[in-house]
Amino acid sequence: MSYWLMKSEPDEFGIDDLARRPQQREPWTGVRNYQARNFLRAMRKGDQALFYHSSCPIPGVAGVVEITREAFPDPTQFDPSSDYYDPASRRNDPRWYCVEVKLERKLTRVITLGEIKAQAKRLQGLALLRPGNRLSVLPVEQSHWDFILRLE
Repeated sequence: MSYWLMKSEPDEFGIDDLARRPQQREPWTGVRNYQARNFLRAMRKGDQALFYHSSCPIPGVAGVVEITREAFPDPTQFDPSSDYYDPASRRNDPRWYCVEVKLERKLTRVITLGEIKAQAKRLQGLALLRPGNRLSVLPVEQSHWDFILRLE
């Protein structure tokens, strides 16, 4: 099993939105960065991810999700009414992919970015802490995963 961190803006789609979905599942759509897309394509059914709230007053890890469907073409790239529409993408050669996630659990509290940064020595190498890293999908080492969840 591999571990990941997946960022979402809670005013667009947060952990509570996922909790309200039927079977608490949702395609993770709208990723428009090639490196992040490649991480999505590397995910396997059963992998787990930290659901991270970004671009909000208190960014941080809000929950844990499981990958329940491996990468498939992101349907929003073909929808002209979507903010994520890509007119250059073709159905027979899609540019963008998504995975399906299922809520495993909402954390009892958000583990804030400030708390994570305060543990930078223990979390050395965590992609989230690299200067300038703005990717919405990141790999996480199991030791970092375990440590972050123990902060809860």
